[in-house]
Amino acid sequence: MEISALTRSVVKRNHALICPDGHVNSVVPGWTNCTIHVLINEQMGARLCQTLITLNPESIVSGKTAASQIFFYVIEGHCTANGTVLFAGQYIYFPPGEEYQIVQASTGAQLLTFHKVYEPLDGYSTPGILFGDSAKIPGPAFLGDPALRLQVLLPEDLSFDMAVNIFTYDPGGHLPFVETHIMEHGLLYLQGQGVYMLDHQWYPVKKGDAIWMAPYCQQWFTAMGKEPAVYIYYKNVNRFPTAI
Repeated sequence: MEISALTRSVVKRNHALICPDGHVNSVVPGWTNCTIHVLINEQMGARLCQTLITLNPESIVSGKTAASQIFFYVIEGHCTANGTVLFAGQYIYFPPGEEYQIVQASTGAQLLTFHKVYEPLDGYSTPGILFGDSAKIPGPAFLGDPALRLQVLLPEDLSFDMAVNIFTYDPGGHLPFVETHIMEHGLLYLQGQGVYMLDHQWYPVKKGDAIWMAPYCQQWFTAMGKEPAVYIYYKNVNRFPTAI
C-alpha cells in the first residue's frame, strides 16, 4: 500500500517542483469537458501562468485573450485550433485581444499553455497569431556542446516579450555552469529524467514534472538514464530590465 502523505512536489519562495501525483483539477470559464491543472500562476509569486489541459472529443477550449498572450503546445494527440489541425509537437501563439477556440480533440490529447501579460514596446507592433511545428525548428548545439540542443519556437524579434524553447540533453549532458539571471522560467518535462539544482536544493525530475523558477533562482541540470531528457520552457525577454 502506498503512503499517500509522500510527494516529490515542493513549493518554495523562489522555485517550485509540481509533480503529477499532486495534480488537482480546476474549472476555467470557457474551457469545458476537459481536465485542467494549473501548474504555475501568480498565487505562488510567479508572473506567468502555466496549465496542462487533457482533452477529449467533446472538449471546448475557447475565449478571448485580454491583457495576456497565450501559447498552446500539443504534447500528445491532436486537436483543431481556430480551424487548423494541430498534432503533437505543433503549437499556436495568440497575442492579446484575439479570440481562440480549440475543439475536435482526440481522446487523451494534452495541451500545455503559457500565459503572460504582454508589454508593448514603442516602435514595434504587437505580434499576430502564429502557428508552428517543433519538428521543423532546428536544434543547434547549445554553447558549442553537441550533447545539448536548443530549439527556439517563437521569433527572436523585439515585438515578442516571451520566448518558448525546447531543450534536449543527451544522457550525461549538463548545463556548463550554474545560471543566475533575471529571467523567470516555467517548464514541463516531455521526456526522460535527470537532476535539477534549484537554489542549492537538488531534485530528481522526470517526464510530466513542472518547474517554476523565479528571477535569480540559481539553476543547473544534468540528464540521467538511457534516453535524452527533453523539456519545454518559457522565459520573459526583450524588455528593459527596470522601471526606474
